[in-house]
Amino acid sequence: MRKINWKSKRLNYILMALLVTAWGFEYIVAKSALDNVQPITLVFFKYSAASVILFAVKLVRDRRFPFHKRDIPFFFLCAVFGDVLYYYGEYGAMSYMPISLVTIVLAFVPAISILVEFFIYRVKPTAAMLIGIVVCIFGVALVVGADIQQLAGGRAIGYLLAFMAVGSWNVYNFITARMTGNYTPLDLTLYQLAAAMLVALPYALSNLPSAGMVDRSLVFSVVYLAAVSSAFGFIVYVNALRAIGVTPASLFSNMLPVTSAFFGWLFLGELISPLQIVGGAIVVASGSIVIWLKGKDPGAGINEPEA
Repeated sequence: MRKINWKSKRLNYILMALLVTAWGFEYIVAKSALDNVQPITLVFFKYSAASVILFAVKLVRDRRFPFHKRDIPFFFLCAVFGDVLYYYGEYGAMSYMPISLVTIVLAFVPAISILVEFFIYRVKPTAAMLIGIVVCIFGVALVVGADIQQLAGGRAIGYLLAFMAVGSWNVYNFITARMTGNYTPLDLTLYQLAAAMLVALPYALSNLPSAGMVDRSLVFSVVYLAAVSSAFGFIVYVNALRAIGVTPASLFSNMLPVTSAFFGWLFLGELISPLQIVGGAIVVASGSIVIWLKGKDPGAGINEPEA
């Protein structure tokens, strides 16, 4: 039997395309689950199942668990910003606006990260990066501006929650960046999952769905979110980072608004206005350019929102 070459660029391009498609469908699955369970409770269920899968992978690989006590506060900060606040914002926004609009706002992450680097770490962006950021902001303005009449009807809350997710993810990125040199990606993910479960546990226990709400649909949603989006997604994405590089992998993940918009239309009948389609295309295109330019800087890391 021929051995699979996991470093093959062609294979990783195919796997990343499948992963972005799976992540796009995740929003449909999550939206269905959120009819019966609270966002943070869903995060707890999702991460509990995903941690079991990744722990099994870890046992097969090396069974070593290096850990530094000094990093405990940072693991919990990552849990608060990258898991609890991020998913509260992302999942909460889905209750007020179409999924495609949520993912368009989330595609704004690379531009915000460059601004954070400039104001906090004094890392100066290039002129081309600044142009990309301005264009990206213009695209977001088109998306929001097209909803000006619906903002008073509750959609403003959706945008606020989505932008909260963007801000939370950037905080998570910069906290995580300081620990990446001390742990393997798998170890780092397992420790962050453990911290996230501990933070979410009190809320999850007090907001468990009733027995009547636990049906096949909810079980499927949790299994899909844990196995496909989280565990499979982690393995594919980390392998792609090594095989094809950070920038190409990040460019794939920036295509989420396209796949999520397709599934939102196909399964939920969600439609967005032509102006928002134009704005979304501008955000995705300019965000991709920013990622590409940032990737040309050897010292710049690129982190996209995980599913």
